Order: sequence, then structure tokens, then C-alpha cells
Amino acid sequence: MISENYINMVATLVQIKHEVKDLSLAPLGKQRIEWAGREMPVLRQIQERYAKEKPFAGIRISACCHVTTETAHLAIALKMGGADAVLIASNPLSTQDDVAACLVADYGISVYAMRGEDAATYERHVYTALDHRPNIIIDDGSDVVAALIQHRPKQISDLIGTTEETTTGIVRLRAMLRDGVLTFPAMNVNDADTKHFFDNRYGTGQSTLDGILRATNILLAGKNIVVAGYGWCGKGTALRARGMGANVIITEIDPIRAIEAVMDGFRVMPMDEAATVGDIFITVTGNKHVIRAEHFDTMKDGAMVCNSGHFDIEIDLKSLGAKSSDVKTVRSFTQEYRLNNGKSIIVLGEGRLINLAAAEGHPSAVMDMSFANQALACEHLVTNKGKLEPGIHSIPVEVDREIARLKLEAMGIYIDTLTPDQIEYTNSWTSGT
Repeated sequence: MISENYINMVATLVQIKHEVKDLSLAPLGKQRIEWAGREMPVLRQIQERYAKEKPFAGIRISACCHVTTETAHLAIALKMGGADAVLIASNPLSTQDDVAACLVADYGISVYAMRGEDAATYERHVYTALDHRPNIIIDDGSDVVAALIQHRPKQISDLIGTTEETTTGIVRLRAMLRDGVLTFPAMNVNDADTKHFFDNRYGTGQSTLDGILRATNILLAGKNIVVAGYGWCGKGTALRARGMGANVIITEIDPIRAIEAVMDGFRVMPMDEAATVGDIFITVTGNKHVIRAEHFDTMKDGAMVCNSGHFDIEIDLKSLGAKSSDVKTVRSFTQEYRLNNGKSIIVLGEGRLINLAAAEGHPSAVMDMSFANQALACEHLVTNKGKLEPGIHSIPVEVDREIARLKLEAMGIYIDTLTPDQIEYTNSWTSGT
């Protein structure tokens, strides 16, 4: 007997364009999306307000994000706000197929994302996002914006603006600005305090180690773990690795970050030196070829390398392949490269984001704030349409603080407020010792 829900689902699908792996996974996806929602009270409040106010009515939004249970709640918020939304994957290995299926079947959102999609499919989906003729682009790495500027410049006139939540994406946007091609407003979600202090540090820190453990099931205690980069993602990863009993080594190019790492109690050295002593290597720099041919030559037999930066360029896998006589899969998301010198190097997650390739990404509680910023950044663009200058704009401070306040309130935590005397003191220059 065919259930009424199935009939409704099929009827819905006839009207919704999509490209997902398996729609029958939708029930599992819905279960997991609902579970994630338990830890996302801030975004839930935004969803409820959007459902009433419809700030995105008549607005086309193309979102390029990791298609996870947490992202689902952002997509649902946009839909409830009246948006005509299309969602594509921002990484070939980050899509959770059950979530993609559920968003199509249960929420009527056009999704073009499949776990393990090849490079050609990924690129095709980027242009599918542009085919939607978006008024707002939500980007994760600036792939869609870059394609728009390079290949669809005539569509720029449709654009109100874009939002970007990754360090890598902001770096690319700043390069566009320097080159004079960023001719529309871009909201820098990544630099919001309620994003990078928490998502980058606590989210990346926990989820990176989660991915390593799921891929390998190794004991971290006593291992020499090399963290390349001591930005917020690197700080979080190093902190959590030390908490698991690892001996953490930091590599850096920035002297200020390097001295900070030293003061935080970590060993700091160049990668050339770290390569000889590391057991596990984690790249979180956002730059290319942080681990290169000369490093593979001196690594221990069985050394493990993985990446938690946005793009799969931080580990030079091409040079590793050229040095190898054989490559074989030894566990899920785990490949052994047998070098010509007889040693082996273990690559986790194909050099892509290990926390999404081998695990489930950041915990919902931290993504609650990140996606609240994304949703409110989109609303800010719509509210200020025609008023924002081309270039990169920060999330308004009052929005950032309100997200933090709502998060604390949802956690049952309340803080002090300034007294009138304290307010007067902080705004006066005549009060002294």
C-alpha cells in the first residue's frame, strides 16, 4: 500500500528541480535535521520571525554550502522567509545525501548536491546556481562569486550582494577588491565575533579530531601532532589535540601567531623540521602546498596527513602520487601511498576537509551562531539594498551582540548590565584617579 506521505512527496518532486543521490533517504535526513535543531535555538527564533515577516519575498537566493543537517536549518529559514532558494554543495565530499533528499522532498528546496560528485559535476552545479539568476549569493569559498565575475558578468546587475563565511572566501574577495572586480556589496560573515571565535575555534577543533578518529580509530595520546597554521582554526585544533594527550607542534609564517603559540605552550618550528618528527599532520592555513614533496621525503614511515582548510590544495597530493609506487584504500576515507623509498604516507579524506569528509562537520550548537549570522547578513543586504557601497562589509556590531545574547539566553545564562554611574564613567574623560 502506497502511503499518503509518499504520494505527496512524489507530487512535490514533480515541481521541484533537483539533483540528489537518492530521494528515499529523505526520512532519515528529516530525523537527523530535527535532531540538529535541538541545538540551534537562535536560528529557530530567526526562522519563526521570518515565517511571519517574509523578508525575502520575491528574492532569489543561491547558496553554496556544505549540505549538512545544520545547513538545512539555514536553508529552511530562507524558505520560511519567502526566498526562492537553490542550494548546491561547496565541497564534493561534504554533502550528506539524506539531508539533500529531505530538503527536496519535505521542504520544497531545490538542491543540487551529491556526496562524492566529480569535478565536472561540481562545476556544473556552480553554474546551476548562477542559472537561478540570484539576487543574493551565500558562498562558502567564493566559488560562485568567482564564476559570476569571470563568466557571467552580465548577471551582476541582478545581484543585491553576497555573504561569505570562510577565511578562504574572504581572502579571495579581498583579491577581487584589489583587482577592481568586486563591484557589489559582500558581507564578511567570517569575521563576526560570534562566527570565528566559536565556529573556527571550537567547531573546527572538535570536528577535525572527530574526522581523524572516525577515519583511523587511532590513539591520539602520546602522538606528535603537527598543526600547520595558528589562526582560529589552528588554535582550536591544537587546543583539542593537547586535551587528548597529544604533543602538539605548530608551524607558522606569521611571527605574531608563532609567538602566541609559544606562549600558549606549544612547540613551534618550520615544516622542514616538523616533518621529521610528526606522526599526524593537520593543515589549516588556507594556502596551497603547505606539505610538499620535500616533506614527504623526510616523514616517518606511516605518517598521517590530513587537511581541515577549505580547499584540497594544502597537501601536494600530485607530488606525493609521483613519489609513490602504489596507492590503496586501507579504511574508509583512508589511503596508503607506498613511496618509492619503501616508506608509506597515509592520506585521510583525500586531502579534503577531514571534518566533513570523514565526520559530520561542526556540532550544531556552534553552527547555530554561524548560520544566524548568514541569515541576518542576507536580511541586512535586502534591508539596505542600494545603500551599501561595493566592497566588503562587516556584520553590524549590534547584530553580532544580539546573536550572542540570544545564545546565552537559550543556554539559561544571564550577564550583568552597566549601572548608570558606570555608563557615565565609561563615556567620560574627566574622571581620573
